Amino acid sequence: MEHGEAAATTGKVIKCKAAISRAPGEPLVIEEIQVDPPKAWEVRIRILCTSLCHSDVTFWKMKAGPGAAFPRVLGHEAVGIVESVGEHVEEVKEGDIVLPVFCPDCGECRGCKAAKSNICSKFTCGSVSGGMPRDETSRFRDMNGQVLHHCLSVSSFTEYTVVDIAHVVKIGREIPVDKACLLSCGVSTGVGSAWKVAQVEEGSTVAIFGLGAVGLAVAAGARMQGASKIIGVDLNPDKFEIGKKFGLTDFVDPSTCGEKAVSEVIKEMTEGGADYCFECIGLASLMTDAFNSSREGWGKTVIVGVEMHGSPVCLNPMKF
Repeated sequence: MEHGEAAATTGKVIKCKAAISRAPGEPLVIEEIQVDPPKAWEVRIRILCTSLCHSDVTFWKMKAGPGAAFPRVLGHEAVGIVESVGEHVEEVKEGDIVLPVFCPDCGECRGCKAAKSNICSKFTCGSVSGGMPRDETSRFRDMNGQVLHHCLSVSSFTEYTVVDIAHVVKIGREIPVDKACLLSCGVSTGVGSAWKVAQVEEGSTVAIFGLGAVGLAVAAGARMQGASKIIGVDLNPDKFEIGKKFGLTDFVDPSTCGEKAVSEVIKEMTEGGADYCFECIGLASLMTDAFNSSREGWGKTVIVGVEMHGSPVCLNPMKF
C-alpha cells in the first residue's frame, strides 16, 4: 500500500469484500461490508494472506453458547499490512507488516510479565464475545447496516479488519507472507507446545496425537529440541511420509492396532511410555489416550486441541 493510498482512507469507513458466516454450518457468502476506522489502542489491517484453522470450522458449526455469534467474520490465522492506527498506538505504524493473533499480550498485567505463561490477565485469550476486547462493540457492518460479529479478536476472512494492539505482532518484511500467516496460530502453537510448554529435552521420546498443521509443528519443535523418538498417531497413513519431513521417526495408525489400545502400543515402543504426549485434535477420548500413553513418574501430557464437543476428560486418578 502506498502512503498516499493509506492516507486517503485514514479515519474513514472502508468498503471491502469479506466472507460472511450468516448461520451455523451454512456456506460462507462473499459480500461487500463496511469496516470502521480504528478507535484508541486499535489497528486497522489490510489482510495480505489468511489460512484456515480447524477452530474456524468449530466456530462456524457452533449453534449455542457464548461463541455462537452470527452473522460473523471468521478467520484468525493471517498476516497483513497496517493501514492506519488509532490513538495511543505506538508499537506499529502505517505500512508495517503484522500478524494479528488471537492470544492477547497487554504487556502490563501479571500474566503477561510472568515467565510461566502467556495468558493475559487483562484481556481474554481468544475472546468469543463477538466484539472488540475493550468495548465489546463491532467494527464491521454489512451494506444494510447490520452488525457483523468478530471472531477470536481477529476476523481475517476480509480484505480489512480492525484488531486491538494487544493482538498485533510486528514482523520483518523478509518473511514470505504465505508462510508468515501460519505463524499467527498453527505453527507457533505447535512449535511452542514442544519448545516452551513441554520443554522437550534432548534424547526424550514424544508421541503426537493428530498430524494436522499443529501436530506437524509439534514434531518440528520436538526435533529442534533434540527428541530421539517422535511418534505420530493418525488414522491417515499418508501423514507419516509428510511427517518425516517435520521430524517424525515412527507412526501409529490406531485402526491397525487390533485388540491393543494405542497407549499399549506406544508404551511398548517407548519402553514404558512417552516422556511427552501432545493431543492436537480436540477430542476428549484422545486426550485420555495421550495421558495413558505417558510414562509413569515423569511423563507430561500437553493438551493443544480445543475439545470440539464440550466433552469432559476422564482420567484414572490412580495414574497420577
